[in-house]
Amino acid sequence: MAQKILTLIRHKHYLLFKILVFALAWFLVLYFIPGEGKFRYEIQKGKPWQQESLFAPFDFAIQKPIDQLIDEQGMALEFVYPYFVLNEDETVRGRESMQLSFEKLWSEKHKDKSNLKKASLRLINILFDSIHATGIISIHKSIEGLDQASNINIVVKREVRALPINRLFTVQTAYEYVSDRVSEVSGIDRDLVLRVLGEHLIPNLEYNELMTEQDKRKAVEAVSTTYGMVQQGELIIAGGEVIDSNKFNILQSLKKEYEQRLGNQKGSYTLLGGHAILIGVIFSILFLFIRFIRPDVFDELKKLNLILLLMLMVILPSFLLITKTPALLYFIPFGILPIIMITFFDTRLTLMVHLLTVLMIALIVPNSFEFIFFQFVVGFVVIFSLVNHNKRIYFFRTSAYIFLAYVVIYAGFTLIQEGSLLYMTRNQVWAFLFSALLTLLAVPLIFLLERLFGLITDLTLLELSNTNSPLLRELASKAPGTFQHSMQVANLSEEALYAIEGDTLLARTGALYHDIGKMDNPLYFIENQSGGYNPHNDIGYAESAAVIIGHVIKGIEKARKGRLPEQVIDFIRTHHGTRRVEYFYIMEQRQNPGVSLDERDFCYRGPIPFSKETAVVMMADSVEAASRSLKMPTEQKINDLVENVIGKQLESNQFDNANITVREINIVKKILKKKLMNIYHIRIAYPE
Repeated sequence: MAQKILTLIRHKHYLLFKILVFALAWFLVLYFIPGEGKFRYEIQKGKPWQQESLFAPFDFAIQKPIDQLIDEQGMALEFVYPYFVLNEDETVRGRESMQLSFEKLWSEKHKDKSNLKKASLRLINILFDSIHATGIISIHKSIEGLDQASNINIVVKREVRALPINRLFTVQTAYEYVSDRVSEVSGIDRDLVLRVLGEHLIPNLEYNELMTEQDKRKAVEAVSTTYGMVQQGELIIAGGEVIDSNKFNILQSLKKEYEQRLGNQKGSYTLLGGHAILIGVIFSILFLFIRFIRPDVFDELKKLNLILLLMLMVILPSFLLITKTPALLYFIPFGILPIIMITFFDTRLTLMVHLLTVLMIALIVPNSFEFIFFQFVVGFVVIFSLVNHNKRIYFFRTSAYIFLAYVVIYAGFTLIQEGSLLYMTRNQVWAFLFSALLTLLAVPLIFLLERLFGLITDLTLLELSNTNSPLLRELASKAPGTFQHSMQVANLSEEALYAIEGDTLLARTGALYHDIGKMDNPLYFIENQSGGYNPHNDIGYAESAAVIIGHVIKGIEKARKGRLPEQVIDFIRTHHGTRRVEYFYIMEQRQNPGVSLDERDFCYRGPIPFSKETAVVMMADSVEAASRSLKMPTEQKINDLVENVIGKQLESNQFDNANITVREINIVKKILKKKLMNIYHIRIAYPE
């Protein structure tokens, strides 16, 4: 039995790995899902209650609507006075500094006049003490905009008293008060008294944030969050009754209380078990969909890992935010998932993954119908705006469309539930805008995921297929004949793959780079020779074969140095497969009759093509190169050439690993014949 299990694991280990990653994703979602129950009824304001009459299953308090609660808390805060503490130490230091300043200024201005000095100093002390005992308030944002008759709390020696702002001094009003008093007194040096006091009238009432915030917190906490009770057995809503604002609020209160009570019972594992079943069903649907509908994706573990990672990147933050601050749910950029998915995969898989992700989040969000409706539309908006559009600028357009879709749907729900667009809140619109803008993070994420998972997107292929890219510019400069050959191969491959529904953009890009290894020794390749000189005449046939074969290895090295994706490098590796360099092999045999040659010295190292795209590029490359040797090409000559070249490739088993059928190969041959006849301007022979 154990041996059978080990054998099964050995033969099915790749499938087991795939099951394991799905199980890991299931476990993570289950671990982070909030431990709250789900209310069994869907509540929509403005619509009839479509269930039977609902009676209260237990006593519960009616929660105030959030807008009402915020308004009441705001009104409570209006009666919280800011706290200012009298700094007695600052007053004492200021008085001592003032007296020293007076003595210094008096000695500089007067030599005697002791009576005048005493009177002046006495008045300075009286005015200073009087003003600072009342208090000079410092300007602070907490009192900006307040009416002068508004109260503030003054703390003196731990005693608090409320005084209107206009009963206190500022530096300016204190100086004006001093000026008035000094002008009424004789027998003093008025100028010196004003100067000394003016320099030492400093604020000694300082704002105390801690005491103010404590009072604010108490005021907010004192506001009741409820406004009534519903008794067990009391009718909440009758069947068919329209859910108005009051009924909606009562139902929401029941829902909140119900989910809290159910969440507190999670020790019984019933809630956990329910979530485990539903999440398991969703992941099973995804697993089976990819297995049977997209087997090409299922065959690659890295693609499955990418899909599950993208789902978790949206699901887990949503769970954490719903647990902490559910009001901020729509700040999450849910559109980022379909944007990234459609960049790597097709529309069917994108829509399936997006909808299953939304369903998982909807298990615990409030108003799940609205949430699903919003995200359902967003998924289609992304697909419609990005399918067949492969420029980064379209991501900005998609972000704008997402925001517009959110606002339109929000307006629709508001009309149904409230009966007027006036109930649309600015904060909710800002949340939609923020979410839409965050979807632009998809651009750097796509670049990061490409590198992390070794995948390639159409955006990257478009950039690489630009003939102004560094490697292609270098190829055009050093080996212009090879560059033109590569362009022709790219065009032929693109047309052929379009006919058999292959990846045209990948094949075109791979064809453009497949011969970059010829740049080091361009003259050894006939398409770059001119003037009749052939460097192969100066070396042996075996050495010539080594140079020809070596362009594949050199191409791979240049591609890696130029940071080309592995999917493009695959075309360099496979475009000659494991075929033999026939000309130099035959010439070497003729030159050395009777000598046993090592055939491996005259064969490319491979591998053979392993995809429909690499197989077509091999065909197009060989046919295009061979067609250049035709003298006075005709329809028959081109037909024979294509059949002969591709026939030899089939005989040498070059397409055994590629997922291309005989029917598709025949279609490719027809396309290549037609395109070559167009290139050489050959008229099709009409039947007699």
